[in-house]
Amino acid sequence: MASASAALLRRYLMALRKNPVDGFSAGLVDDDNVYEWEVTIFGPQDSLYEGGFLKGRLSFPQEFPLRPPTFKFTTEMWHPNVYKDGRLCISILHEGEDQYGHEDAGERWLPVHTIESIILSIISMLSADVPDTSSPANVDAAKQVREDFEGYKKRVRRLARKSAEEAWD
Repeated sequence: MASASAALLRRYLMALRKNPVDGFSAGLVDDDNVYEWEVTIFGPQDSLYEGGFLKGRLSFPQEFPLRPPTFKFTTEMWHPNVYKDGRLCISILHEGEDQYGHEDAGERWLPVHTIESIILSIISMLSADVPDTSSPANVDAAKQVREDFEGYKKRVRRLARKSAEEAWD
């Protein structure tokens, strides 16, 4: 199984190198490990993250694509769907049944998802005018969205600027 998943990940990587997708870049953290990817998401235009360089790690299990990867931002983030340690919480990366009833089965992990569909889902989350606060990973960020949206926007824009400055260091 591991060799099949490694071969699939190599194909995805070659396809992304051959035909880059607007909005992000991706590559291996270490050439000897196809299961760990470094991703840079370019802050989506007309979003609070515009101009930012948001870095993260995409970690694939050996059972990929039967099981989803995990994504963790290494850039400091402030978003209701990003845990304080950077781990991302979005439906597309959740497997199995939703025991809490927040997500439809069609929103959760399916083996047909690609690297591109995963990253585009993250970009879509970041592009939302108002983040979803219904099932937050970061309760404090969700609370600020609901109670002080202007303060939330200011904090996110400041972090996006900081990520751009750090990208040039």
